[in-house]
Amino acid sequence: MTPLSWRRSTAALVGTLALTTGFAAGAPSALAHPGPGPGPGKAVPLSVFPSDDLTVADPGQLTGRRVALPATDCGAPVSCGLVQELDQLDGFDLDPRIAVQFSGPVDPAAAAARITVTAAHGGWRTGVDRVVWDPATNTLYAHPAEQLAPATTYRLRVQGGPVDKTAHERFTTMSATDGLLDLRRQLDSGSAFAAAGITAPGLQVEGSFPATGTTVTWTQDQGATDVTAPVVVPQAATGGTLVLGSYLAPTWLQPDVTIDQTPTRDAGPAPVGQQRLPFVAVLPPGTPPPGGWPVAVFGHGFTTNDTNVLLAAVANSQQGIATIGTNVVGHGYGPGSSYTVTSGGTTTTLSSHGRGVDQDGNGQITSTEGSSATGAAAAQSSRDALRQTAADLMTLIRSVGGTDVDADGTPDLSGDDVTYFGQSFGGIYGTMLTGADPAVTRSVLNVPGGPITEISRLSPSFRPLTTAALQAAGLLNSTDPTRNLFQEQLPLRGEGPVTVTVPGAVAIQEYLARATWLARPGSPETFAPLIEPERTLIQVAFGDQTVPNPTAYTIIAAGDLESRTSLYRNDRTANAANNPHSFLLALLLPAAAQGQAQVAAFLGRGEVIDPDGAGAVWEVPISDPAVLLPLNSPQPALRP
Repeated sequence: MTPLSWRRSTAALVGTLALTTGFAAGAPSALAHPGPGPGPGKAVPLSVFPSDDLTVADPGQLTGRRVALPATDCGAPVSCGLVQELDQLDGFDLDPRIAVQFSGPVDPAAAAARITVTAAHGGWRTGVDRVVWDPATNTLYAHPAEQLAPATTYRLRVQGGPVDKTAHERFTTMSATDGLLDLRRQLDSGSAFAAAGITAPGLQVEGSFPATGTTVTWTQDQGATDVTAPVVVPQAATGGTLVLGSYLAPTWLQPDVTIDQTPTRDAGPAPVGQQRLPFVAVLPPGTPPPGGWPVAVFGHGFTTNDTNVLLAAVANSQQGIATIGTNVVGHGYGPGSSYTVTSGGTTTTLSSHGRGVDQDGNGQITSTEGSSATGAAAAQSSRDALRQTAADLMTLIRSVGGTDVDADGTPDLSGDDVTYFGQSFGGIYGTMLTGADPAVTRSVLNVPGGPITEISRLSPSFRPLTTAALQAAGLLNSTDPTRNLFQEQLPLRGEGPVTVTVPGAVAIQEYLARATWLARPGSPETFAPLIEPERTLIQVAFGDQTVPNPTAYTIIAAGDLESRTSLYRNDRTANAANNPHSFLLALLLPAAAQGQAQVAAFLGRGEVIDPDGAGAVWEVPISDPAVLLPLNSPQPALRP
């Protein structure tokens, strides 16, 4: 059946479902092959999604296909724009929202048990979880129990039950890793640097100071005002050298914070220009070894900036590892931001090369302004900013080797076997970086999670961001502020089926699923399967309220990284009442020294240590990853 004939045969069905949900895309609007059922009491599957019937042939794509969702009756302009963006992709999501419409009511758990997803070539198969039953439309929604592979064709099979009518559909997943891999290949070939007008990657040292006795203040360009704040230079890291500077990197970002979507068989979009990016580095005390200090790149968290390198470098500096980092896209406040460094009686002012912009035109620049897509592309959220940030770190890795900080003719930084560690947001884009770039020898990913849409939905800190997105799409369905004005009724992994009782919940579920699908090429769980386990160590904080534990589980499960996961049990410490998310940089807590010691041992020697030995605070490796599945949050409003 062609997509055109499909649209004709399901037009009435989609229209009916739109009336029940208030949002056409909230219904199974891509149900394939509908047909009459056998009558009451013997419900059978009428139609299923996803299906390759909702694609068109496209030889420019790696999959040979391009998505073709119906663009009519798609809801609010934001939702219609989301459909238009999805229709540029070469396949369905790696964690697709399966929709099965039955001819009548079914038992959700029993019906879900009859759904399987199998690789089209045979062999691999999985069931489903996160089951939702919508009695208004007799539709069962679910997700595969395991993340699917990119650019792969699967068979979706639904057994019919009492009358043994079985439905089959074939669908192909998108080439989700291709975009970032294209950027890395351009960097490796040198074509990205040439196109951006960069002669060769390298660091420009703008200031070098002994850490001992040095103070730093940071003047933040916040648009209409400048705010000055002190920068902490930990005494434990003194005795080494503090280095400030910049480097040129190719940029693929358009002004709306998106990267052009090109056919996946192409080499990817060309850079649109170059950008001068900051770096902050801490070198260990003493004389560097021949070739320079081994280097660990650090990735900072959301709302913070590259000065967090100073907090993260303590154990590395003690173990003879230099630490360096830059700003994430949209971070560091405006371009007029600067550092004032006082050392040895001399004061020096240097640009901090802030990457924030006044996106909304209100005259103010906030700590993350410029890190998310705007306008019609808003549903892409931070997808392309994260891909650009990962590419910026790839450029930094290729820039450090041979840097001569003190101009004595010998290198102070080595470009060999560069490692990486990142905290929170840095763990998220660090997962992408590690999976996409083999130049990262080893990495420690501290408190990461994914996908971004789930972090936003489940985190008390970020749930208002989901509220804003749903408001723009006209999908808010609650007046209860404790629920952030929406009720989605979505179960977590491992929980039983949820029956929809709240009007508008199905439409919210569909919008979130589609936004996640669109963002998947810039999401960490997509790249976790590309990481060889021996190259990484994941640090998870039990009860994390900022990046909730179920989202950490998603990354771990996607990459089969259970044996590489270290669990910090904050609930077994004197700090149990507090959110443990930032433990790695909270230098007054014992957990910071313990966590950083584990980081330094793995980055420096490839050794995985248990920071408290036989103690109960650290589980290395995690004894049971299922402990991460419940939402360990004090927010009852987030429960289905």
